[in-house]
Amino acid sequence: MDRLSRLQQLLQESPGDLFLLFAIAKELEGRGDNEQSLAYYVQLLSLDSDYVGAYYHLGKLYERMGDPRQSWDTYTKGLEVSRRLGDTHAYSELVGARMQLGDEEDFA
Repeated sequence: MDRLSRLQQLLQESPGDLFLLFAIAKELEGRGDNEQSLAYYVQLLSLDSDYVGAYYHLGKLYERMGDPRQSWDTYTKGLEVSRRLGDTHAYSELVGARMQLGDEEDFA
């Protein structure tokens, strides 16, 4: 059984497990299945919008999918969440990622 199959089996046993949703999204992303990866990230954040680690990876996925607007919005939301939670590491990663996209005027 490959890693993705195992993760999906574990998710069936523990529906809504946030870490498993994240792990599946990353596994699918690594396989180049952007649409399925996106679906898992969206599901994860719909269950827990405070899962701050997902914002960076989802933003990068949107970049690779050619959607800088969604990427900017995702990083911005992640910045709000990380600031509120006091997660300085995530905050600094998101600041850097967003700066690489452009500045506020580019997305106003």
